[in-house]
Amino acid sequence: MPDSSFISLDNIEMPYSLEAEQAVLGSILSDPSCLPNVTTYLRAEHFYMPQHQAIFTAILNADDTGKVDPLAVLDILVKNGSFESSAGKDYLFQIAQMVPSTSNVETYVKIVKEKSYIRSLITLSRDTIEDASSQKKSADELLDIAEQKIYDIRQGRNVNAPSKLSDIVYSDVFENLKNLIGEDADKYKGYSTGFSDLDNIMTGLNKSDLILIGARPAMGKTSFALNIARNVSAIAKKKVLFFSLEMSKEQLAQRVLATEARVSSSKMRNGKITDDEWERLIKAASALYECELYFDDTANITVTEMKAKTRKLKGVDCVIIDYLGLINSTKKSENRTNEVSDITRNLKMMAKELRIPVICCAQLNRGTEGRGKSHRPQLSELRESGSIEQDADIVLMLYREDYYQTEKDDNEPVSEEEAKGPKTVEVIVAKNRHGETGTVKFNWDAEHTLFIGKERIHNDM
Repeated sequence: MPDSSFISLDNIEMPYSLEAEQAVLGSILSDPSCLPNVTTYLRAEHFYMPQHQAIFTAILNADDTGKVDPLAVLDILVKNGSFESSAGKDYLFQIAQMVPSTSNVETYVKIVKEKSYIRSLITLSRDTIEDASSQKKSADELLDIAEQKIYDIRQGRNVNAPSKLSDIVYSDVFENLKNLIGEDADKYKGYSTGFSDLDNIMTGLNKSDLILIGARPAMGKTSFALNIARNVSAIAKKKVLFFSLEMSKEQLAQRVLATEARVSSSKMRNGKITDDEWERLIKAASALYECELYFDDTANITVTEMKAKTRKLKGVDCVIIDYLGLINSTKKSENRTNEVSDITRNLKMMAKELRIPVICCAQLNRGTEGRGKSHRPQLSELRESGSIEQDADIVLMLYREDYYQTEKDDNEPVSEEEAKGPKTVEVIVAKNRHGETGTVKFNWDAEHTLFIGKERIHNDM
C-alpha cells in the first residue's frame, strides 16, 4: 500500500496584507515620485491579489509612456480587460485617497515583500512534500533541490538597484583604494597563499574566485592544497574548510601535523618516532591549536551539499576541494563531460554566491606524457571537460621534471641519491582572469610534503 502519512499544505491560508498592498499602489498613484523606491524592491509577483498585480503592471506600462496617474493607469487596465471602467475608476481613486503618508512607502514595501517570502516558503514546502510523496527522487536529490530553493529565496531578499558609474567610483572604488593603502590594508587584500611570488601574480586568493590546481597523479596536488590551507588558516588567520573526497580527515590532519613538525610522513605511519620528533610534534600541535582549519571527508558529495555545509559552519573564508573528479553531480548523465561541466559551473556559482575563494584540485589527462621531451602541462589537458578552463578564474598547474626523469641526458640511470635529492616544482599560472600569467618555482620537500618558495626558505612555526 502507498504511504499516506504525508502532511498536506493544501488547506493552509496564504498570508498577505491587503492594507500594505493597497498602500504601496496608492502611494504611487498619489505621488508618482515614489515609484523608483518601489520598483527597486518589488515586482508584480510580490503582490498577492491578482488585481493588485494587474494594477502594478499597468503602472509600470504607464511609466513607460511618461505619465503615471489614476486615469492613465485605468485606461491601460480597461484596454487589457483587467478592470471595467466604472469599478476600476472607483477602486483606483479609493486606494489613492486612503494612503496615510507616502513618506512611509518603503515600510509598506517591506510588509508586502515579507508576506511574499513567507508564501514562497509555503509553496516550496508544498512542492517538496509532493516530490517526496511521489518517491520519484532520492532523498539526496530532494535535499539538494530544497536547499537550493531556500537559498534562492534568501538571496532574493537582497535586491540591489542599478548604480550610476560616478556613484560606484566615489562610494566603492575610491573607498576600496583607500582601504588598500591604509593602515589595515591587509584586511582588504586577497588572502595570502603563504608564498609571496605566487601572491604577486595572483594578488592572493580573492573573493568569488574559482581556482583550479591541475596536475598529473603524484605531482603533489593534495600536498600543495594542504600547504595553502595551512598558510591561509595559520598566517592569514582565516577560516578554511577543506573537503577531501579521497583521503580521510585523520590522514589529512596527520599530514598537516607532520609537515608542521618537519617529521617524515613515513614515520607518522610506522610509529618510529624519536624523542626529539615527539617534542616537535607536540609543539606543532600547540602551534596549530588556534587554526580554524576544518576537514570534511564525506564521500560522494555534491556541490550543493558543500554549499550547505559551508553556510552551516558560518564565517568560512576559503573552501578547498580535493578533488574535482570525485564530486558527484546532481544531474545524472551518461556523458561524464556534461556532468563535469555542471559541477564546475556550480563551483563558480558557489564562489560567487558565498563571496569566498574556492580552490579545487583537478587531474590532467595523459597528454603530458606523450609529448616527447616537453611534458609541461597545458590547459587543453584538463581532464574530462573544456568547461573547467572556461569556468575557472585562475588555473595553476604543477610540474616536476624529476617525475619524468628516469635517466640522465647521456642515458645513464639516475642514482638513488639523486632521486632522493632536492626537487624543484614549477607552479604554472596558466590562466589568470585578473592579470598576468607566469611560473613560480618551489623547492619540494617530499619527505615532509612541504612546498618551499624559492624566494625565501621560511620556517614560521
